Order: sequence, then structure tokens, then C-alpha cells
Amino acid sequence: MSTRAVPPAPSFGHLWWWLPRVSFLLFVTAILTLFWFIQRTEREEQRATLISDMLWLEQNLRFVLTHNEDILGRFDPQRIAQHDVFEAHAATVIGSNTGITQVLWHAADGRMRHALPPATDAGNGGAAPGESAAPQELARSLGHAVYGPPHPVSQGDWQFEVHVPVFRHGELAGTAVGVYSIRRLLADAVPWWLAQRYHIAIVDQSNQSLGQRTSVGTVEAGNDYQMPFEPPGHGLMLRASPYRLPSSLPSRLITAGLALLAALVLVSLWTLRRHVQGRLVAESALQNEVAFRKAMEDSVQTGLRARALDGKITYVNPAFCRMVGRTAEELVGCLPPMPYWADEYLDETRAMHAKVLAGEAPTEGFEIKLKRRNGEVFDALIIEAPLIDHRGKHTGWMGSVVDITERKRAGELARQQVERLQASARLITMGEMASSLAHELNQPLSAISSYAAGCRNLIAAGAAPAEIDEALAKCQDQAQRAGRIIRRIYEFVRRHEPKTEPCELDTLLADLLTLIEADARRQRVRIVRDLAPALPVIQADGILLGQAILNLMRNGLEAMAQTEEERRVLTVSAKIIDGQVMISIADCGNGISAETAAQLFEPFYTTKLEGLGVGLNICRSVVEAHHGRLWFEAGPEGGTVFTISLPLSAA
Repeated sequence: MSTRAVPPAPSFGHLWWWLPRVSFLLFVTAILTLFWFIQRTEREEQRATLISDMLWLEQNLRFVLTHNEDILGRFDPQRIAQHDVFEAHAATVIGSNTGITQVLWHAADGRMRHALPPATDAGNGGAAPGESAAPQELARSLGHAVYGPPHPVSQGDWQFEVHVPVFRHGELAGTAVGVYSIRRLLADAVPWWLAQRYHIAIVDQSNQSLGQRTSVGTVEAGNDYQMPFEPPGHGLMLRASPYRLPSSLPSRLITAGLALLAALVLVSLWTLRRHVQGRLVAESALQNEVAFRKAMEDSVQTGLRARALDGKITYVNPAFCRMVGRTAEELVGCLPPMPYWADEYLDETRAMHAKVLAGEAPTEGFEIKLKRRNGEVFDALIIEAPLIDHRGKHTGWMGSVVDITERKRAGELARQQVERLQASARLITMGEMASSLAHELNQPLSAISSYAAGCRNLIAAGAAPAEIDEALAKCQDQAQRAGRIIRRIYEFVRRHEPKTEPCELDTLLADLLTLIEADARRQRVRIVRDLAPALPVIQADGILLGQAILNLMRNGLEAMAQTEEERRVLTVSAKIIDGQVMISIADCGNGISAETAAQLFEPFYTTKLEGLGVGLNICRSVVEAHHGRLWFEAGPEGGTVFTISLPLSAA
């Protein structure tokens, strides 16, 4: 009897042996992976908190520096010349705990006048603070605050200075200099809670620490964050290094966690699922934000153009493409000269392009000529701003481009309309004075007629030539007098382009008083002249300035129409006060009510039955065009006093 070999039954023991071990390894791997992931998330959150805190600190430091610039820029040059007043202001600035340890005042000639504490007590071991010529001259030329480079002082501290130009009536009156101690600035501006988290320092381009705010703790290596310290700039960086947190004993946490993770696996998986869902929601929100911003860029009418540091175009929006008549494919990647640069303005455009790449473009923008595809040249206003990536690195320039061709055309049309309005106002003034001027001209003409008749009679009587010559000389004087009156009227009413030329105030006021005297006699008004001797020659448009002064004189005559005849006095005075020429026209009328005063200088507002309401508005525009001011106030004995102030700097 033979037997068949029966194959052994399949054994799965080895599978059951491997299954728990593989599961355990997978479980441990999952736990370690989860722990690593959580630790990484904590680092990212710590990094985000660090960046947020540094942005807050940077804004706080910028606010402190800007606030100090504003305080230094408010120094009154006249009062600050007094040493005790300067010390009081400087002590307030130094005592405000904003990092300033010394305040200096430089006069308009650049020389230091005051310092608190005195420059010899600054302890910097070198030149007195504020004596650096480059930042001071740059601040004076730019007209705003300029920061100097940092320099070491005694006891391991570093300082930098801010030079703030101070102007009075449009003229440089001096420079206020604030000397910052980097160590004190950090001590005053960095709050204690921030110093408990981070080691904060200001470093230069060579990574040398110039000042720091520290606390007890160990700094984490490789987790620093720094950003440009602007202002003051000069390569300074604001660096923060977080302190290492106390050890949380990861091994013990893992050991304890392994015992609990069996029950908490589902919770962990659920937490992980929620985290993944949050990431997906964040990604979706980011995609929506990108799409939203792209839609905004495509819809705006302002052209946007991004360029790399070498000038290559990296991005243009549809508005810019429409503006220059080219597609984005044609423009992206282009290097200078650009296809939309106007050929006839190529040199100017290239020079401005170099300024932009060098970071010297005006912050308020600049105007330039550009060209469309069809060759049409148009005016554009461009404002450039640096492109900074997420690491704080400067990667290029973003320009906002606005077509201002129509705006400039409208401005030129408005200017021409103002000129026509001024000419019309002068014609109206002459029309209203016509009867008085006709009477004024009638006197010399009548005298000429009388002298001519007398000459004929003398000739007929055979008089001596000397008698005839005397009569003819008087006749000639009267003819010249009439000619002068006609010439003044012609020069006053003729239209002309606004121009600035030497103007003798003595002659101008004398001619205007001659024109107004006839009208004053007709209205029985006595004119009192109070003119300082040897008034200066200023740079002005004599016709426009004369129109403004004559209009104020005529308003003064009309204001006294209801005044008793013996009180009708128009006082015209001109004096030099505090570097200003003050021209005043005072009447003895009924004055100006509060309701009228609020609207007196508004266009087309008038209290006259037949007035246009543009006279005073034109007067103020003319005076302000000459860098002056026009205002009015009640007279000490009634009536109103209108005053024009003109700067002597125009002399």
C-alpha cells in the first residue's frame, strides 16, 4: 500500500510575528514624525511671532525717530536763538526718553550756536556731534531730515545724528541736530517683555554690534531675524535672536506619551486632520487673494511696471500696456532703451532712469515724456518705490505711471482763463474810473488849449520870443502830463504774459496814487501817504501787483461812501518789518461783518450790487504768486485795514 505525500498546510505564523513589530515600528515612526511635525510647527509659529514682533519694534523705532524729527523741526529760530530758551527745549527733548542724548543748533551759516549738553562734554573723543558737513549739507539741500553714519563714542557706545533743517517764511533758518545713543535708544524704545523674548541688537554692514538690549538667557543659533534699520540707514540692520526656551525633556514626554498614545491616537489623528484642513483652507484663501489682487491690478487705470535692479522689465499691468500701446509680451524682458521712450527726450529719460536705479528718484514722483506705439508723445507722472522680497532683500523697482497729458492741458487752459479774468478785471476797474480819468485828462488838455491861444495872441501882438517860449514850455508840460496819464492807463489795462522783473516800489505806488487821486477827489476822500524812504526794488510783475494794490485802494474808497465827509481818509503806508515789505491800505468805513469776512476771498462773492466778486480773489492769487500774504483786520478807529506782505528775499 502506497502513501501519497500530503503537502504541509500553509503557515501564517511568521506574518503574525512581523505584524505587531511592523505595527510598533510604524507606530513609533508615526509618533516621532508627529513630534517632529509639531516641533516644526512651533518653530514656524515662533518665527512668525518673531517677525511680527520685529515689525512692531521697527514701527515703534520709526515712530520715535519720526516724532523726534517733528519736534526738532518745530524749533522756533527766533526764540531758539536765546540760550535759555534753547536749553529748555533741548532738555525736554533729551528728557523724553527717546534715545537722544544731545541736542545742537546750527545757524543758517552752518556754524553751531548752542549745544546741550555742551559739545566738549559729549565724551565722544573726536569731533563734536553735528559737525559732519555731508549730512548737514544734504539736509539743507533736500529740505528734510537726514541721518548721519554711526560713529563710536566712549564706553563702547555708538551714536548717530539726525540733521533737521528748520525753515522760516520759506528760507532756511538753521539746522537742529539730535544725537542718538544707540544703547539708550534700545533701552528706551524696546519694552521689557520684548527683551525677555529676544536678544535685540543693531549691527552694521560688517556684522559688528553697535548696541544691544539683552536679558539672561541662551540664544538659539541660526534663528536670527534682521531687517534694515530705516531711518537712519547707512547699512544698519535691526537684529533679533530668540532665547532658547527651557528644555521640555522630549525623551520623557515621548516615553509618557507612548503609554497614553494608544488611547489618544484617534485624537491625534483628528487633530492632524484639522491641521491639514486648516492648511487647505489657508491655501484656498491665498489663491483667492492672489486672484483678487490680480483682478485689482487689471482693473486700475494707473499703469504698473516692475523692473529688476539692472533695469529689465519684469512685470507690466494691462493699464500700462494700453498707455504705451504695446503688449506685455513685447515689454517684459526689455532692457534700456525702452521702446516707449520718446526719441527727442532720450537723454533726459536715460538720465532719470539712472537716477531711479541708483535710488535717487524723487519720492514725490517725477514727470517725463513717453511715447505710444503710434509715435504720439504724452506726459506721464511716475512714482518709483523699491521692491522688497520676503527676506527683506531689495530686488527691483515698482513704478506707478499716470498719464497726465489731459491734466496739464487743463491746467494750461485754467491759467489762460485766469489771465483773461485778470485783464477783464483791469478793464472793469478802468471803466469804473473812466469819468474821473476823463476829468483828470481834461485839465491838461484845457491848459494846452489856453496856452496855445495865448501864444497866438502874443504872436499877433508882436510879443518878445521869450514870452512866447515860456507859454510854449507850459503847453509842452501839460501835454507830457496828459501823455503820462494815458501811458499809465495803457500799461495797466493791456494784456501781457506774467513776467518777473525788477520793480521799484516807490515808482509803482506813486503811479497808482496818481491814478486813484482823481477818483478820490470826486468822492471827496483825502489820501494820506505814509511811505518809508528808499523802498527796495523787488522781483515782481509790476502790472499784476499794481492791479492788486489799486483794487484794494478802490475798495477802500467805495467803503467810505456812507461815511461823513470830514472822516473820509484813505491811508496808504509801506514799511519794512522783519525782512518783509508791508503795504497797508486803511479806510474809515463801516468795517466788515463776521458773516462777510468768512466769505470775503471766495470767488464770485460780492457785497456790491453790480460787482463780479472776483477782485479780492484775484488780489490774493497775485500776492501769493509773489510768495506773499494778503489779510485784513479791523482798523483801530473803525474801518478796515488790508495788508500785503512781500518777502525781501525777492529783492
